[in-house]
Amino acid sequence: MISYMRVLFVHNYYQDLGGEDVVFHQEMKALSEVSGYEVFSLTYQNEKGWKGLWQFGWSAWNIFAAKKLRDAIRRIRPDVIHFHNTQYAAGPILIRTAKKAGIPVVMSLHNFRLLCPSATLFYRGKLFTDSVYATFPWKAIRNRVLDHSFLKTVLTAVSYWMHRKIGTWKMVDRFLVLADFSKDLFVKSSLDVPAEHIVVKPNFVNIPAPDILPERQKNYLYVGRVSEEKGILELLNALKNTDYPLRIVGSGPLEEQVKEIVNNTPNFSYVGALPKEAVYTELLQCKALIVPSVCYEGGTPLTIIEGMMLHTPIIASDIGAIADAVKEGETGYLFQPTDAASIVHAIDRFESDSTAAHQIITARAAEKAQRMHSQKRIMALLQQEYDQVCARNT
Repeated sequence: MISYMRVLFVHNYYQDLGGEDVVFHQEMKALSEVSGYEVFSLTYQNEKGWKGLWQFGWSAWNIFAAKKLRDAIRRIRPDVIHFHNTQYAAGPILIRTAKKAGIPVVMSLHNFRLLCPSATLFYRGKLFTDSVYATFPWKAIRNRVLDHSFLKTVLTAVSYWMHRKIGTWKMVDRFLVLADFSKDLFVKSSLDVPAEHIVVKPNFVNIPAPDILPERQKNYLYVGRVSEEKGILELLNALKNTDYPLRIVGSGPLEEQVKEIVNNTPNFSYVGALPKEAVYTELLQCKALIVPSVCYEGGTPLTIIEGMMLHTPIIASDIGAIADAVKEGETGYLFQPTDAASIVHAIDRFESDSTAAHQIITARAAEKAQRMHSQKRIMALLQQEYDQVCARNT
């Protein structure tokens, strides 16, 4: 075990700030507060327009991005390099650059891009898993699964396939995934990485336990990106002919369509995006949080973890990593994704349970969330993996 460790975090920012960017900063800040660690960062930025197209074209083997990392290694001399996103201004070549310098490599997998160019395993309103077990994602290319673009899809597919063939992914000492479901999917896939090299390390959430739980209002709550894969349209369709009131917090590509539906449905209200503290207030006051995702999430959505910690009842899709966290009748209520009748039936079950039953379920969920997603536990897991990969490379 190294008594003093220099850790270099490497991350490729998306064009628009997303959850991975937030986790990158959160994790880096938390580690910097731990005695015995010196934390550094190296970042890349995806651009728009012609510059972005140039970046995408170089993404398979970006020698300029590699030089930037080599310079940082010479300057910082890290004991371990922790990669988050590398798509697309950085690229997988950075892993080879790190290993050539003799530095142990840890990589967080926030999505499924190593298995499919879509990264979400979702296309045109449905799960798309054809690439998971394929040696080359031909069907993904034919369907243009990445931004409906043939060029983007084929460049990403060829890049990740090439790095698989030349052994880049096997150079990663430890992959960190966010949930058991995700690990199982990667292990069974055609990626061909040993199961022992993939470790479950969830994200952490810092929310103090509320001193007093306020009286809950009558409305149900949706919090999240207003987009197809999050199942917002399925939720609206399921509830539009019921009396259940729904508040929608968030923004995204379906915003205008959602606003139009809300304007014609008396029991719906659209709030838009809110700052985190205001979201916590919404979670504390709502009757229950509904999470209708129709895609595989990389891990348990942060909104579910936050809701659990705030003793908010959770009603969610029985799909992927969500089902790892929410257990029917134990820590929440589940329904079949895209099934309107199942969504309504889950809410009916919740409504028919007593207040005492709700309190038992939410208390159990809060205990699980605090135990599994505390900063102390997650940072201890991270430090353990750093120690192991460093010991393995000495």
